Order: sequence, then structure tokens, then C-alpha cells
Amino acid sequence: MIKRTFITLVISLFIINYSYSKENFFADAKKLFDNKKYEESKFLFQRDIVFNPKKAKSYLFLAKIFKIEKNLKEEEKNLNTAILLDPKNEEAIYLLMDIEIERSNFAKVKELKKKFEMICSNLCPKISSIDEKLKNFDTKDES
Repeated sequence: MIKRTFITLVISLFIINYSYSKENFFADAKKLFDNKKYEESKFLFQRDIVFNPKKAKSYLFLAKIFKIEKNLKEEEKNLNTAILLDPKNEEAIYLLMDIEIERSNFAKVKELKKKFEMICSNLCPKISSIDEKLKNFDTKDES
């Protein structure tokens, strides 16, 4: 009887610990990211995605890390995934607009800008920076 109770207790503790750890991957990764420990945070964001594959925030932060690492392919892939999971993720849309401006893909920028303007709530002032970047490209084309 004592052996069975002990085994049940160990299993319960394992399940509680497992559940707790998977919920904290994002929080721990965010702390590491904020402290500029990008490699460690990348690992935890990726682990968070394993347990929470529909968590758009983890993909967004991975995109930010890949931007820092200058890995455009992975940055764009993670931004697109974040937007797919959360179509109103204004930060992901804004960052994707930046990529498309660098590519001079103005049709895509205009499409994303329309979407961004419809959903923005926190980053609305960023519209002016996009307009300024577009204006700068127009000025370069004229000279």
C-alpha cells in the first residue's frame, strides 16, 4: 500500500512539474530575450512551440532573434507563421512590411499596410515610419 502511494505521488509530482515547465518556457524565454541572451531564449521559444504549436508570440520572438542574427529566411518564415496563427498580430505585420520595403516589393507593402491600418491599436504611429520609408524610395527613384 505504501509503495503504491509513493508511486502515485511520484507520478503526480512529475505531471505537475511537467505541466509547470511547459507553461514557463515562454516566460523564461522572454526574460532571456530581454536580457539579450538570444541563443538561450531561441532554444526555449522553440521548446515552447513544441508544446504550444499555436502560440504566435513564440514565433514572433523567434523572428526577432533571426532578425538580430541576420537570418532573413527564418525571420520571414516565423513572421508568416505568427500572422497565420494571429492575423491581427500588428507587430509581425509591421516587421514583415520592413522586409518587403527592403526588397522593394511595394505592392506587398501596400497590401500589408492596408491590413495593418485596419487592425492597429498599439503600433498605429508606426504607419508614419512606413510612409516615410516608402517616400524615401520614391525620392531615390526620381533622382
